[in-house]
Amino acid sequence: MSLQSESREEYLEAIFKLNQQSEGATVGRVAEDLGLAAPSVSQMVARLAREGLVERDPASRILLTPGGRRKALRLVRRHRLSERFLTDYLDLPWDQVHDEACKFEHVLSDEVEERLAAHLGNPQTCPHGRAIPSADGELPDEAARPLAELSAGQKSTISFVSDEQPDLLRYLSSLGLLPQTAVSVEDVAPFGGPLLVRVGRARYALGREVAGKIFVRV
Repeated sequence: MSLQSESREEYLEAIFKLNQQSEGATVGRVAEDLGLAAPSVSQMVARLAREGLVERDPASRILLTPGGRRKALRLVRRHRLSERFLTDYLDLPWDQVHDEACKFEHVLSDEVEERLAAHLGNPQTCPHGRAIPSADGELPDEAARPLAELSAGQKSTISFVSDEQPDLLRYLSSLGLLPQTAVSVEDVAPFGGPLLVRVGRARYALGREVAGKIFVRV
């Protein structure tokens, strides 16, 4: 694969990921996510638009066309399958697999992707709890809400963590805040203060920013 093709794939994946967040994908946010200069991102977005992979809405947000979404979902599938392989078979901690999976996803052929999925038992989620798109490009609905939105007394189960920053993942792991873990909110401090949560027998005060990156099912 050429560097240009790999770069194009990274853009599509970043745009897809950012559009799953409330702010959406903009030139500035894509630049921040990929660690690139905004003018370079603008040039690539214009190229992707000419290729029919993205379009802009009236608010200047970058949207994937149906063709661009199909390509992005294939990349997301390969990325999350690679993360699953790295944790399940190579015993890499969940805070280390993202960067490694970024390398894997660009070199997997269709056949290797199919065999990898079968070997893993066709997993439904990545190590961070995010849904893995199906081979035909369907993405299951992730019916979850941020832990930060819960009120005192509500109980929930962690579905996924939306941010793959290693420091954050190590911190959450140290608290036992992992996907499929039961967590309850005991108190919510006013004026944007922290949440007091219980995990098993332990209690922790979580800042709103961290709690906003933990998505739960109530």
